[in-house]
Amino acid sequence: MPLTRTFRETVMARAQSDPEFRSELVSEATSAFLDGDIATGKSLLRDYLNATEALPRIARLLQKDDKSLRRMVGRNGNPTLKNFIELLHACQQEENIRFELRVVHQ
Repeated sequence: MPLTRTFRETVMARAQSDPEFRSELVSEATSAFLDGDIATGKSLLRDYLNATEALPRIARLLQKDDKSLRRMVGRNGNPTLKNFIELLHACQQEENIRFELRVVHQ
């Protein structure tokens, strides 16, 4: 049976209607980066920025060009740590959330 919606359309619709889903996209992106999975972190941030259409607002907040942010989270993007942390912080501000780091011993 063929899908009636693309994955991207589904993610966008959910992100636009569900604040918790948006927060989880940012949270999972942050966790992926902290776990060393840069590709997944960038992909999740890219999904967040595309789905929420927050890119122009975040670009203005960071005083950066939209295209620069798109390249930063693109497949071949290589953001500096400073730029990446600023982007995560801006996404948190956009969603009015704050993350706290918790140490877990294995």
